[in-house]
Amino acid sequence: MVKTLTKGKPVKIIFYFSLPVIAGNLFQLFYTMADTIIVGRTMGADALAAVGSTTVVIYLILCFIQGVTGEYGIVTAQNFGAKNEKGVKESIGASIIQTAVFSLIITVISCLLTDIILKKMNTPQEIYQLSYDYMFVVFAGTGATFFYNLFSNILRALGDSKTPLYFLVISSLLNIFLDILFIVPFKMGVAGAAWATVLSQLISAVLCALYAVKHFPVTRLKKEDWKSDAETHAKHLKIAFPMGFQMSVMCIGQLAMQSAVNKIGTNAIAGYTAASKIDQMSVLVNNAFGITISNYVAQNYGAGLIGRIKKGVRSCLMIGHAGNLFMGILILATQSFVIPIFMNEPNEEIFLYAKDYLWVIVPFYLLLGLLAIYRSSIQSMGDSVTPFLACIIELFSRIFCALYLSLYFGYKGICFSTPFAWIGALCILIPVYYRTIRKISLEKMAKGNYSNLKRKIRKV
Repeated sequence: MVKTLTKGKPVKIIFYFSLPVIAGNLFQLFYTMADTIIVGRTMGADALAAVGSTTVVIYLILCFIQGVTGEYGIVTAQNFGAKNEKGVKESIGASIIQTAVFSLIITVISCLLTDIILKKMNTPQEIYQLSYDYMFVVFAGTGATFFYNLFSNILRALGDSKTPLYFLVISSLLNIFLDILFIVPFKMGVAGAAWATVLSQLISAVLCALYAVKHFPVTRLKKEDWKSDAETHAKHLKIAFPMGFQMSVMCIGQLAMQSAVNKIGTNAIAGYTAASKIDQMSVLVNNAFGITISNYVAQNYGAGLIGRIKKGVRSCLMIGHAGNLFMGILILATQSFVIPIFMNEPNEEIFLYAKDYLWVIVPFYLLLGLLAIYRSSIQSMGDSVTPFLACIIELFSRIFCALYLSLYFGYKGICFSTPFAWIGALCILIPVYYRTIRKISLEKMAKGNYSNLKRKIRKV
């Protein structure tokens, strides 16, 4: 059932909307964690390092996908908040068409560039072929990831955050089963783990699409809904492409970090990979808060309810801070038990690299929460320029730390790239958010005063 986010207590709505999104993101983490754990424990440290060395590149593509499809969802949510059913249908039709085009282009380009990318990243020769096999298969399945994220964001834009979770749970369990099946009895190696991920993601996409068409009448597009005019396509591209590019730019900085780690050696890559997988729990949880506030703000912005936007953002910040505090304590308290899950008998050096990363990153989770919530709120109010500038700041901050701080502080200098980037981005996001809220409030007030004046004139 379609659910509006423009009525009810903001804190309650945001809390209950975010729970399925958080659970869904954590199950999405299980896709890659299952690959990492099963590969590391069945094939050894080299295989783990091979999968880990490709993570940032794959994540770069995923960031673009999430950015583009997330912005499509925002346009849909704005139309839904404004009770514009025709606009909702046109938005969905344009989103599907553009997603098909984007997925085809990115699949072809990424598959063709796999070899060049690995060489530019200084991938050690002993894990090169394993890295190539894993990355190529994941790139070949880009379309499945694109459409799963698109249909999930459409459902969330209509107020349903539970259904994507249900299907993702099923496909996550299937992913673990296929991982074991392809790697152990079928002996497909790291490529088997990649195929398991792609097939599981494809099933999620199909199930979400079928459910949407069956249960949400607004998603049953007619012939005319597919014939979006140039203005509609231009509007979606104007919003979605910069966001996808922006998210990818942010990941390029992480690519610089991975390249710097690759130069240190296989033990550093293995330790960094294990710690990064643990750290992804916080990243995905905070992304869930970003998705939640994005849909909330978009619907209320479309309905012109600026006061509810302010209350909602405050509520989301409060919930996010509590979640980050809990996760930080949990990760630091259990790291010694969790790191060995990713490989059999990790040596002391691998342990040290993993722990160093976590002790640097975890204390700054509060900043990550602020970043996700303010950035998503600004985007949902129609400002795509400021988040892009914030990502540019993140990019140069990460590259600076990876290239220069690492020369003086070594591996820890690389780790500090992430919190340093968060601080830089927040320096522009926080003041712009409050300025935007104030500007919209004043515009609404002026419009209201003008309408009142017109009514008074008519009475005279």
